[in-house]
Amino acid sequence: MSTASLTDKRPSSLRAASLPRWTPWALAAGSLALGIGISAAAGLHSKIQWGLIAAVLFVLGTYGVAARVEGRRQAKDRVATSLVWVAFLLAVIPLVSLIWVTIVRGVKVLDVYFLTHSMGVVADTEPGGGIYHAIIGSLEQVGLATLIGAPIGVLTAIYLVEYGRGRLAKAVTFFVDVMTGIPSIVAGLFILSLMLIFKMQPFGFAGSLALAILMMPVVVRSTEEMLKLVPNELREASLALGVPKWRTILKVVLPTSIGGITTGIMLAVARIAGETAPVLLLVFGNPFINNNPFEGAQASLPLYIYQQFANSAGSGAAYDRAWAASLTLIAFVMILNLVARGIARWKAPKTGR
Repeated sequence: MSTASLTDKRPSSLRAASLPRWTPWALAAGSLALGIGISAAAGLHSKIQWGLIAAVLFVLGTYGVAARVEGRRQAKDRVATSLVWVAFLLAVIPLVSLIWVTIVRGVKVLDVYFLTHSMGVVADTEPGGGIYHAIIGSLEQVGLATLIGAPIGVLTAIYLVEYGRGRLAKAVTFFVDVMTGIPSIVAGLFILSLMLIFKMQPFGFAGSLALAILMMPVVVRSTEEMLKLVPNELREASLALGVPKWRTILKVVLPTSIGGITTGIMLAVARIAGETAPVLLLVFGNPFINNNPFEGAQASLPLYIYQQFANSAGSGAAYDRAWAASLTLIAFVMILNLVARGIARWKAPKTGR
């Protein structure tokens, strides 16, 4: 046998040992079983404690096995990956648990009758009634807030990115940052103070104004980031052809970033759709159907949920209606996000190969 053939069959000393692909899954299963065993032996009954113990064992086990087989440097990399997965699970599990509990409890009374009837003369402690009046109120209040907040937010972002220079731009940026962090109750109190000055009664549009205040900074920040992602070469090419700047923004910049802008607006809508404090102060709630947001008190889904929990007096019917309304609100936000993704894909600029 030649020397060359012996060299080919000899394993390379430069090839480092590596763990099989199934190792993380095996370590996760083993850590989970060991965590449950330790928790049972210690008399711990909380599943959260079981999960935390299993997560710590998984990270430690990953480092120990990887350090022994692949070395400490690769072990540190695997530990970082393990921490990312643990953090992901810690964030996802409560969300999935919340959605699951909402679905299980919400489907008890969620039907066509519940969606097409109001509370009317039904007391909060009695069975029956529905959320039709709250759905109408939420759609009108959030819709009016979007019509007010979205254009102002987008135009403000266009000014800051395309035209903003000097003290005015810095002042606008400062106030946008301040508005981003204000509590929702402050926006409600601001509109309430105006209502008290002009001696106005609660009505739906007042809630829309407060929601628009909360929506505008979110739209400004998201739109601003999307506009900054548009390459300057596109602007320069359009301007080099003699196209005015306003037309370049309208025909080049906005169509290029419309997907991100639409997503940002929908995130802002989702942020205001669940607000209760300003609606409680300004809209006041109404068990009857009121289709006019400019006159009289109105209901909304977040306010309806709060009132059912607060005024239930231990009634199971009120709790069931609150859970069903929560499920409806979640479905409403999910539908809005799906519609936003569809619009963004439809309006996105077509790219060739």
